[in-house]
Amino acid sequence: MGRGMVSNLIAKGKYDGKVLVYNRTQSKSEPFKDTAEVCSSAKDLIQMSDLIFTILSDDTAILESYQSFLDQADVKGKTFADASTVHPETTQQLQQLVHRAGAAFVACPVFGAPPMAQSGNLVIVLAGDSSALQVVRPFCKSVMGKAVVEVGNEVSKATALKVTGNTLILSMVTSLAEANVLAEKSGLDTDHLLQFVDNVFAGPYTAYSKRMTGGDYLASEPAFAVDLARKDARHAKHLADKAAVVISSNEPASSYLQEVRENQGSKGDIASIYGVVRKRAGLAYEVPRKS
Repeated sequence: MGRGMVSNLIAKGKYDGKVLVYNRTQSKSEPFKDTAEVCSSAKDLIQMSDLIFTILSDDTAILESYQSFLDQADVKGKTFADASTVHPETTQQLQQLVHRAGAAFVACPVFGAPPMAQSGNLVIVLAGDSSALQVVRPFCKSVMGKAVVEVGNEVSKATALKVTGNTLILSMVTSLAEANVLAEKSGLDTDHLLQFVDNVFAGPYTAYSKRMTGGDYLASEPAFAVDLARKDARHAKHLADKAAVVISSNEPASSYLQEVRENQGSKGDIASIYGVVRKRAGLAYEVPRKS
């Protein structure tokens, strides 16, 4: 996700100087060495920046990273915008850490797969103080994203929307996986089901259905990694339990994701739920990838 977001910040963002890039895995920054300034440490990047976007895999990684670079660098007057998908309570902790260090904080989780990040078609959720939002907004719509949803100044609401929205994505993927296997096992061609999906639902429904039946869920680099999906499902369950709400799709989806992890390890993708449903129905987990 970060690769696509940075690419669009470089290509379409309006700023003085260069975009600065840092990744904990240095090799992942190398593709930007000709178009951005690659920093060898987070401290260097922060010291030379006014606005810092962050996106990391999970709650532990983002909290540890923020604590580390806030301890190392003077951040007074700077603005941090975090695009990670984390628990709303984690987002609140990040804001508290940043505010105590004298900087501003905006929550800006994003919806969309890596291809949408690359094409600048993410949906970006924003929350934070009005002055901080003014700093971040110009880099969102028409730069990194196609649309922005603002949820006010309470930063936890941004990640609450992200976690809640991901339950819909997980439910959609589960339903599509089950429907495609039913179509195949009952003698209905999955291509006919795809035509129906494309004409009635379209958008992500069509994209995920194609990834399933085309075997793209077996790609070496997952578009939505299973470990991240499982983390999001746990966050959703915690929010639902706290609110005394039942999300009926969460438990079966979580069960599917556990089997994806067992079959493909960390390279499993959320669309690999299709392989699990196939396997449970007596079919092969894998289908040949279409060119």
